[in-house]
Amino acid sequence: MRAFMTALVVVAAAAASADISTKEANRIREAATVLKEIHSVPDKDIPQDLWNKAQCVLVVPGLKKAAFVIGGEYGNGLMSCRSDGGTWSAPLFMQVGKGSWGLQIGAESIDLVLLVMNRTGMEKMLRNKTSLGAEASIAGGPVGRDARAATDAQMKAEILSYSRTQGLFAGINLSGGVVKPDVDDNADLYGKSASPQDVVMSSKVAAPAVTQPFMAALQR
Repeated sequence: MRAFMTALVVVAAAAASADISTKEANRIREAATVLKEIHSVPDKDIPQDLWNKAQCVLVVPGLKKAAFVIGGEYGNGLMSCRSDGGTWSAPLFMQVGKGSWGLQIGAESIDLVLLVMNRTGMEKMLRNKTSLGAEASIAGGPVGRDARAATDAQMKAEILSYSRTQGLFAGINLSGGVVKPDVDDNADLYGKSASPQDVVMSSKVAAPAVTQPFMAALQR
């Protein structure tokens, strides 16, 4: 019976992926572009050692300050997690909500990248809502080729956070923000029967074809 239900989830996901909106498809492409552009400058990239150790990667492209004032309090992104075999899971749409950092960034639009460094952090990200800094420890991540530049606080954090604005890529402290799966957009992509845990913790759910640009950008 379990195998049958898993098969239904996979079939539902494949069918639902054809029904995503243009906005959702654009978000997937934009998240892929953010990763590719960051990886193209190794001296200003996320250290390879940290990337290799990360359990999940969450990318929020083009987060606009106005989005926190008009039309809701969340920016939207995409997250994939590693399986036990090291391969990247099918991605989830995620929402990142403002904290005290929202008005301190000083730019009209930024890209955010979050590395979730362990399984405990991943499980917290899949909850209905997780407070950054309170329920999940977070620190601005180090930039460059060598992860040994990381501080003790960075190495102990469950999540490392980065921002890119006007060409500058750097660590940023997102304490006070919140993260949660985007229920409606994930239903569009995988169907209502697939939970966030089904998508990122089960190898039975394949990444829909529309997400391939993001999946390719995760390969580094």
